[in-house]
Amino acid sequence: MRRVCFQLQVDPSRLEEYTAKHAAVWPDMLDAIAASGRRNYSLFLRPDGLLVGYFEVDDLEASQRFLAESPAAARWETEMAELFPSVDGRADQEMVPLREIFQLEQQLDALPPHG
Repeated sequence: MRRVCFQLQVDPSRLEEYTAKHAAVWPDMLDAIAASGRRNYSLFLRPDGLLVGYFEVDDLEASQRFLAESPAAARWETEMAELFPSVDGRADQEMVPLREIFQLEQQLDALPPHG
């Protein structure tokens, strides 16, 4: 399982619109995300428009390919495109995962038994 975190920039003048659209994501888009293998998917939005996303997936490349070919994802990304002024293509395809440098459970598991 791979943990993926990414960031994008939402147009700060359109945060209410972005938030409202994500309060009721289209059912076929929700199905596409799940079918792509992504789970435990969350988005976090800062007041200046910084968007941080997190999800878990077994095969990121396969997940990306699935969404790239998904008609639902293509429609959703077209609808969202103007909310990401710094993205030239589809935001879901331009996502660059951040490098994970700390994971609590991994380090706890590596500790020798203590008491």
